[in-house]
Amino acid sequence: MFFSCSLKYDEMVPAEDKVPEFVFSGASLTRYEDFGKKVELKAEKLEQYKGSSESYIKNVDFISYDDKKEVATEGHCGLLMLDTDREFYELYDSIRLFSKSKNATVFAESLRWNSKNEQLVSGRSTNVRIKKDDIEIFGSGFSASGVSGDFAFTGTVSGTIETSGEQE
Repeated sequence: MFFSCSLKYDEMVPAEDKVPEFVFSGASLTRYEDFGKKVELKAEKLEQYKGSSESYIKNVDFISYDDKKEVATEGHCGLLMLDTDREFYELYDSIRLFSKSKNATVFAESLRWNSKNEQLVSGRSTNVRIKKDDIEIFGSGFSASGVSGDFAFTGTVSGTIETSGEQE
């Protein structure tokens, strides 16, 4: 029996069962909805599996667009697992997400996004850093709502506020 290792982290599976149906190197994809760009994606490597709605993408940069066809979010991660049937995404390694409307950037090592309920969450002990203007917040147990725009930490939180130091 032969075994294959792919972008699916730490899964040793029989090669005849889980060899990717398609492997794209230097991939550039664009998704359109309602006659406009919804998402642009550029990746080092993309794997698609037969009979599965899951794709695994390595070293990916992406841009999502809002209903006005303007940039909503820009991001990067080292590994992205997406399941189009469940509308569920897992991001890993050197994650950077910039929200244009909030003018804020989120940094983490692992996050999960559920498109159905528009929730972005980290693991309970996963550290997340948020940078907005002169404010930087560090915490664990992060969750954010794409509907309300609110976010929270369930774990320890710390932060800094930079000031110009000038007084009148």
